[in-house]
Amino acid sequence: MGKVINKIDLGDPSNKKQNFIDVNLKLLCCRYWYLGLWDCHDMVYPFWRIYWNKNGGGQLTLQETVYTMESNYLYIISPFTSFSTRYLKNSKFDSGIHVSGKNLSESHNEAYYEKKYLLHFFTHFNLGAPFDNVSPGIFKIELTDHLKERLVYLTERLKIENHDFKLTFNMRLQSFVKEAISNIGPELWKTIIIDDRVLTAHRFIEAHIEEKLSNPELAAIVNMAPNSFARLFKDEMNITLHKFIQNRKIAKACEIFDYTNDTIENIAFKLGFSDRYHFSRVFKSITGISPALYKSGRYTS
Repeated sequence: MGKVINKIDLGDPSNKKQNFIDVNLKLLCCRYWYLGLWDCHDMVYPFWRIYWNKNGGGQLTLQETVYTMESNYLYIISPFTSFSTRYLKNSKFDSGIHVSGKNLSESHNEAYYEKKYLLHFFTHFNLGAPFDNVSPGIFKIELTDHLKERLVYLTERLKIENHDFKLTFNMRLQSFVKEAISNIGPELWKTIIIDDRVLTAHRFIEAHIEEKLSNPELAAIVNMAPNSFARLFKDEMNITLHKFIQNRKIAKACEIFDYTNDTIENIAFKLGFSDRYHFSRVFKSITGISPALYKSGRYTS
């Protein structure tokens, strides 16, 4: 007589329990651009990035390590990694965040743009806890044939549509991200190092970036005294909490400038600055240029 199957309602015909680890992949963006300028220094973001350049000239820097980007490799950057980028043919700035480029479309002659610009594919995403809480770093992953096929599909589709993605594109992008991440190897996942309280504060900052955020408020969220939390944050992140919040607000401001026609006054107000002048001082201290110049785009010429 065969074994009685009594777990069909749970989707499992066996009585032997299996344990799986959920990966909560959340895609944030995916784009294929041509870049004329890619001077971005000391960037720190709470999400993963995958970079791929179709042609040469791109460079990543992590502390003292310089990565000359090659077209047969992916470059995976884990959350909270402080790194810098350059396009060597047109590098002008040694500090701040300066990018000039646009989305490649079907109307562009890609072979022509490949000679004059850096063709850059990137996607940003989160994996959920605990995978967003790993050791900072840049991981160089050789492209497999399957990953190459995925990249061809993704970049061609992004030239056609880069706003409302169909189900097939979403599934293939998710498959691409998961396969790329799986090639990093088990050593990465053994180094989950950022304190959970700091990670909680990061998440709160990202979700409330438009508010006036204070050390006492964030410390209360993680049930710590303000001074103790400030020391913990500095020890974990090698940057003060105040400076980190300013960096994230200015990064958000750059994003708003890049994708909207909002005024400097409105952006300053939206991001919790007391007035335009305070916002402008902080913006210039971080990027090296004024928000008016950034908004105009003239600094990229």
